[in-house]
Amino acid sequence: MFSALLTLWLNVISLGLKIFPLYINILFGFLAGKKLGVARETIAPLIVYILAPVVVFTATLQVDINAGVVLVPLTLFGVAVFICFAMFFAGKKIWDDRTKNLAAFSSGTGNTGYFGIPLALMLLDQNEANIYILSLVISFLYEYTVGFYIISRGSYTFWQSMIKIIKLPVIYAAIAGFICNLMQIQFTQEFMDFLLQFRGAYAILGMMMIGMGLVGIKNVTINKKFIAVTFFAKFILWPAVVLFIVFIDSHFMHVFEQSAYRAMIVYSIVPMAANTVIMATLFKIRPEEASFAILLSTALSFFTIPLMVILFL
Repeated sequence: MFSALLTLWLNVISLGLKIFPLYINILFGFLAGKKLGVARETIAPLIVYILAPVVVFTATLQVDINAGVVLVPLTLFGVAVFICFAMFFAGKKIWDDRTKNLAAFSSGTGNTGYFGIPLALMLLDQNEANIYILSLVISFLYEYTVGFYIISRGSYTFWQSMIKIIKLPVIYAAIAGFICNLMQIQFTQEFMDFLLQFRGAYAILGMMMIGMGLVGIKNVTINKKFIAVTFFAKFILWPAVVLFIVFIDSHFMHVFEQSAYRAMIVYSIVPMAANTVIMATLFKIRPEEASFAILLSTALSFFTIPLMVILFL
């Protein structure tokens, strides 16, 4: 027993060291914001309107399209909505203010982009990684529809949220990639190599943004209840629900392929979404507490991700 536990722990540490460079980018982001005066507000539009659309277009262009692949993001959207509402109603018993709204929003999503893309590229093969990146469209869709509605609760209408979705270029990039894929349009290898470079830029700048967000934090506020609820949703509920879906499908339904299973599992084990602090700031719902929770979640994932990968991938 001791030998098995020791081997498991050594494997966790070994894999943790492989993903450690992702955390170095957070440090670089902090230094860029602190010493060079680089503002997160100047980087965000570059990521949202240029890098993210190219990354999503490339993934939808290269992925092997079939019914199982298309159902992956739809399934993950269903999981996000289920967990969001579950934690919202649970939060009503804990808070009587809008903290429950922020906790519900955060519970339904994760750092699937800035953190998840480099993680997927590191752990999955190309087709599996493309399935994962394809699911990012659903992450945006959740955050700006159900998630946005939950966290706003009267500040914005449903149609105002839909307008925000319509303005997202990643939606059109995904559609364009699907059309080119279905029409079997071929691009030169040089052009494809050029497109693939955007993945690295997206991942590096996205992780640096987390570090930049730490610059403005002056007083660290710890909300134990908020951390407990969001960590339960992110580190326990999300993996448990996805693994349950994988178990049911692999034994009975056989809708998804093995590559889809792996992509879904990686999607479920990323830390809390960096966008949580953006929403907390926008609606003035405990932004400092949200920032600390995200930082702690990202630090904890250094150990949880390797453990989940070894156990289930």
